[in-house]
Amino acid sequence: MADSLSFAWHWEDTLIAGQERPLAVASDPDAMLIEACERQDAGEEGVIDPFWATTWRAASGLDRFLDRVPIHNQDVLEVGCGTGHAGIAALLRGARVTLTDGVEDPLQLVRLSLSRLGLHADVRVFRLGEDSLAPKKFPFILGSDVTYLRTLWPELLQSAAEHLTEDGQLILSDPQRLIATEFSQWVKDKPWDYTEHTVEMDDDPEHPIRIMVLTQG
Repeated sequence: MADSLSFAWHWEDTLIAGQERPLAVASDPDAMLIEACERQDAGEEGVIDPFWATTWRAASGLDRFLDRVPIHNQDVLEVGCGTGHAGIAALLRGARVTLTDGVEDPLQLVRLSLSRLGLHADVRVFRLGEDSLAPKKFPFILGSDVTYLRTLWPELLQSAAEHLTEDGQLILSDPQRLIATEFSQWVKDKPWDYTEHTVEMDDDPEHPIRIMVLTQG
């Protein structure tokens, strides 16, 4: 599997569920983004910006927040999983996890990490607002740094409404971005109940991670 990847990658020791563990990550995400932009500028269609290639602080904050969430022996869906940090953290806390992203490349890294860690999960492409896992429903849906595009907000809520159980929670994290603050205001006019929390991080205590918890009203 590792030999079939179209980009350079390496193992990175990452704090997941309270312990340092190896996580498969892209070696040069900046170069991957530049290449994608050049292909887009050349007129190539269907090129997706590889933001998944970066390991975001928001995933670490969501990982830490899961200590407060009763996910043991529960079904959990992670959307926009990237390298899979949050979903793997849920697995290590005893959840049954489906890890998804809108493109296949990051899922190859997720499978490598799961194999090395001796974990098992459902890993698949899932595009917000387009794909469906019906009739499967989840009491918890996770997403870290998935509110960075306004155009994705309706699709995110559409997919959450379809796949959450009646009292399920959509749990999102972000590093206090202005665009996510805008999302938090936008969603308050929708049929969702919204609560907000913060998680202080050891690497930068002055810039905590915001956690947004949404339930259907």
